This record gives sequence, C-alpha cells and structure tokens, in this order.
Amino acid sequence: MEKNVKQIVEQVIKDVEVKNPGQSEFHQTIEEVLTSLIPVLEKNPAYVDAKILDRLVEPERQIMFRVPWVDDKGEIQVNRGFRVQFNSAIGPYKGGLRFHPSVNLSIIKFLGFEQIFKNSLTGLPIGGGKGGSDFDPKGKSDNEIMKFCQSFMTELYRHIGPNVDVPAGDIGVGGREIGYLYGQYKRIRNANDQGVLTGKGLTYGGSLARTQATGFGIIYFVEEMLKEAGKTINGQTVVISGAGNVAIYAVKKAQELGAKVVAMCDSSGYIFDEDGIDLPLVQQIKEIERKRIKEYAVRKPSAKYFEGNKGIWTVKADVVIPCATQNEIDLNDAKIIVENGTFAVGEGANMPCTNEAEQYFLEKGILLAPSKAANAGGVATSALEMTQNSMRLSWSFEEVDEKLHGIMVNIFKNTRDAAKEYGFEGNYLVGANIAGFIKVADAMMAQGIV
Repeated sequence: MEKNVKQIVEQVIKDVEVKNPGQSEFHQTIEEVLTSLIPVLEKNPAYVDAKILDRLVEPERQIMFRVPWVDDKGEIQVNRGFRVQFNSAIGPYKGGLRFHPSVNLSIIKFLGFEQIFKNSLTGLPIGGGKGGSDFDPKGKSDNEIMKFCQSFMTELYRHIGPNVDVPAGDIGVGGREIGYLYGQYKRIRNANDQGVLTGKGLTYGGSLARTQATGFGIIYFVEEMLKEAGKTINGQTVVISGAGNVAIYAVKKAQELGAKVVAMCDSSGYIFDEDGIDLPLVQQIKEIERKRIKEYAVRKPSAKYFEGNKGIWTVKADVVIPCATQNEIDLNDAKIIVENGTFAVGEGANMPCTNEAEQYFLEKGILLAPSKAANAGGVATSALEMTQNSMRLSWSFEEVDEKLHGIMVNIFKNTRDAAKEYGFEGNYLVGANIAGFIKVADAMMAQGIV
C-alpha cells in the first residue's frame, strides 16, 4: 500500500505540473503539502478512493479580469485582476487580496492553496481563496488608488458575498484600499453587507486587534513551540524580516514578551540595531511617512543600514522570523542561519522558506513554525470580524486578543498532536499539513462528489 500511495501522490504532483505549466510557486506548495500527506492516505485509503487529492489541487473557480483605470495624468492604465476560489468545503472562501507587480496566477494559486489548510487549522468555518492584482500602490496618489480599487471591485463584486467569498487585505492592501473597495461594493450592491470584506476601518464594521493579529499570532505560536522545547522567547535575540504590518506587530509582541529584536528590512535593504529596534521610529517612517527603512539609520546614527535585504540572514540571532514574502530564505540562507546558532524559525510570511531550506532546518533539528499554522492569526481574526458583523457587535481589543491567543494555542496543540500521531513528533510542518488536511478531506467526503 505504501508504494502505491506514494506513486499516486507523485502522479497527482506530475499532473498538476502538466496542467499548470510555468506556475512554479503553485508547484512548490503542492509538492510540499502532498508529500507530507502520504502517511494519512496510507492510514485512510478512503481518501484515495474518493480522489480527494485530485479534487483538492483543482480550484473550484479561477477568475481573471481586466482592470482599466485613469491615472492623475489622464492616461488610461490597464492591470490584471485575479480571484481564485479554491475550496469551500468547510465554509465561504476566505483569503486576502494582494496588490503587487509580482502578482500572477501562480502566486495567487499558491496562496489560495495554502489558505485552505491555514483556515482549516483555525477551527473556524472558512474555506480557502486568494486574489489580487499586478497593480503597484507604491508611488500612486490616494486618488489613483481609489480609482483602481473602484474599477477592481466593479468586477469582483459579482463573485463575492458574506456567505460566498470574503476577501481581506494582504501585501499592498491595507485599511485605505479596503475602504475604497468596500465603498464601491456598497455603492454597486446598494447594500451594507459589512461582512463581505474584513480588515475594515473601525468606523464601518472593522475589528479591534485585526491590524495586530498576524504579527501577534506568529509570536503566540512561536512562544508555544519554544515552551514545548523547554525554552521561551524572553531574553532571546530575534531577527524579523519585513517592515510592513506583519513584521511591525511581530516585533511589538516579541518585545512585549522580553525578546530583543535587532534587525528588520524592506525591499531596498536592512537595518541592524544592536541596542534593539526602536519600533515607534519604524512605525513613524513606514506607516506614517511611507519612507524606506534606511531612514531609520539616518535618524538613529547608532544603527547601521545595508543595501540589499538578503544580508539580513547573516545577522546572528537565536530566533529568526521571516515576515516579508515567499521564498525569501533559500538553502544557502538556511545554512548561514544554522551556522549562526539560530535554534528556531517562525514563518511569518506565506511560504517564506523554499522547500529545500525547510528540510535543511528540520534535518539540523531547528524548531520550525510553518506559515500555515504560525501566520493564521490574521485570517482567524478576520473570521472573528465576520462574526461581529453578523451579530452587529463590536468586541473590545482585549476580547479579540484573548480569542486570538486561544486560537493560536489550539493551532499549536493540534499541529503538535497530528505530527505525533503520524510518527513525526516535533515536525510542525508535517503536523500542520496533516491537521489542516483531515478536516477539509472529511468535509469533502461528507458532501459527495461536488
């Protein structure tokens, strides 16, 4: 049975590669997830008979559309929009919108596939989806961003709804963009369906703690992982890549728990501050002034700035938390990180480590918090926002944060227990895949061939 299951999995992976040529990011996540599920399929042959994998790797719906808009110079611009509705077995599609020049179908499908398992792990009734555009908000005026968002929503509104598909923000989509998107949705639909988008402003149905949720959740998960190993983040030196929403609030929570964060980066370069990152200064530069991270070293001469963000992995740290983007840590980076004495890696971004880097960490006994589990705090709190919208209530920051912390602790426990049950104790990467998969697979089995 073992050989047959392995061959079946390999065939599904090959079929995905043939049907989706050139989609390297999508191929990467399919291989990483499916190979880890072999023990589950061996133990539960009904999943094989029902062709769960074949059905799981094919999105229920893929939507691509033109997004025309007029810039401040009066020139017509055209971008491409995406929404991939991957799996709704356990609830409405849920996943962010990413606005970035790198966005293509492969990246959206990789993110959407990951979202299936991430959302399943939260224990909340939400399915997996993802969307976005190759539009770049950087350097655009508020007026240009508004026009783009309105054009984008003029098509997207047809495919979403509080009980169908609930998008949120991601890279390039923050409170400003969500506001413009929701305003256009409301205008077209003539309906105040607050639950159709999450990450909204507090004045029109948003949730307290949503902004902090992904960053906080990562640290909550990492802390549980460290506790399991008899350690704590208190007193540890930490490197956190990125300088956006996720990274900023991961730094905040890590510092609150007693860690010393010494490095951050953006797409241009990284800063090193041996005294510990001055987070209010970073927030002033990145969130208010929207400037590059190098400005930090100008205002704090004791800090150092280095061009190019790859060098951040040469900074010695006990704990490394990549929060920037996919595949930011490759095998060479992983070797440097291990040589520097790092004992734990928390994946804050979606798939921030290549498959080779992840395997190297595991081989070397590094504690690895996989992104599906570790960065699920954002979508978990988005689901809590949906709940508040449905109930027409607004919970306090403390209430939401307490629920978030409880969800992240449960995600860790379920991940740990699944890994142990299938003979991979301490391998949270495999544990997250298995725990997320079983819930979705069982739901698909119960609902027949759909």
